[in-house]
Amino acid sequence: MNRVELLSPAGNLEKLKIAIDYGADAVYGGVSHFSLRIRSGKEFDLRSFQEGIEYAHTRGKKVYVTINGFPFNSQLSLLEKHIEQMAALQPDAFIVATAGVLALAHKIAPQIPLHLSTQANVMNLLDAEIYYHMGARRIIVAREISLKDLKIIKNHLPGLELEVFVHGSMCFAYSGRCLISTLQSGRVPNRGSCANDCRFPYELYAANSETGTLFRLEEDPGVGTYIMNSKDLNLASHIDEILESGCVDSLKIEGRTKTSYYAAITAKTYRRAIDDYYRGVSDPGAYQTELESLQNRGYTDAYLINRPFEKHDTQSLDFTIALGTHQVSGMVCEDGEHFLCKYKTLPHEAMEIVAPESAEIEPVDNDIGTVTYQNGTYTITFKQLKAQNGKVWDAVHSGNTNPIVLPLKLPQYTFFRIPSTEEMCTAPKK
Repeated sequence: MNRVELLSPAGNLEKLKIAIDYGADAVYGGVSHFSLRIRSGKEFDLRSFQEGIEYAHTRGKKVYVTINGFPFNSQLSLLEKHIEQMAALQPDAFIVATAGVLALAHKIAPQIPLHLSTQANVMNLLDAEIYYHMGARRIIVAREISLKDLKIIKNHLPGLELEVFVHGSMCFAYSGRCLISTLQSGRVPNRGSCANDCRFPYELYAANSETGTLFRLEEDPGVGTYIMNSKDLNLASHIDEILESGCVDSLKIEGRTKTSYYAAITAKTYRRAIDDYYRGVSDPGAYQTELESLQNRGYTDAYLINRPFEKHDTQSLDFTIALGTHQVSGMVCEDGEHFLCKYKTLPHEAMEIVAPESAEIEPVDNDIGTVTYQNGTYTITFKQLKAQNGKVWDAVHSGNTNPIVLPLKLPQYTFFRIPSTEEMCTAPKK
């Protein structure tokens, strides 16, 4: 049996390492403006991206390079050079969005497998077959496709790998085909610089061209202020159904510009859900509990399981994003002996430890602090907050960049978290 792949976003080198450490089989990311996430593309340079590929390959994992922007004629020579540079790093695949770029990449680097981006909007067998014969080894299907249609494609093209999104932001438009950001701010979505204008609240007006009058429409709270704001995709409770179909080769998580904690929790949760399926068990409640700890716009299972006309809960009407059930307090440094504060840390305040599933943690009690284990959860409490330079702090806040000594060695990128409070929830939303 071929096990399904878990594919996570890699917005920078740290997130790449975190996704792999927390269970991803493969990651995707890119360098430069030819990637559809310019912000994350700027966080990588050739050297750090190569380091990420080496980190993944050393651990038996894969890296897919995003070259899924829509180039202009004036950029074609730059694109050719970029493909050559990326191929020299020996990634495991290129993700491209257009037939022209697919053909160009195959010509320049025929040894690199080609994956077709969801931006190509493949919804049916006809389109899948054309791209397959052009050389696409895998197609990342449109988010609007159904599991039924995926089965049809797989039955006719068993050699074609199919990848589906299972978690992350949803676009109000048809798989990213949107011009609202372009019209309002000049930032082109299909060139990687979307301003997410669909997330803004809007006021609605009615105009009468004959009289020149303009009326502001009053709206009831929660009815339509955020008229284009989609909820976030969350299919963790449907992993069994998706894998049972036998037509999906890779489960993809969206979110290269999201936090390191997001990279960890999504990879860990979906890794557990996938492994549970192969063990013959399932615990959707536990998966959702973890995913609710993340900032989100509300969750929806969208269209893979249900058709669009059957869904009436995909829109978040009264907020753009809400704080999750937990706040990250700290993250363990790469040396495993110190942590950096991400919110605030106080002596004698218990924090939950979130580490990769493979982590082996021993309870301790010493001058620095204690680590305890109860009901499946590890908790850390500091007796003193001693910095690497020897200074002892009464409290540590997120602006403090001094590494703080741990009472024991922990896996790199282990997180400490506390339940969100009302004060955190009423903070300005991003």
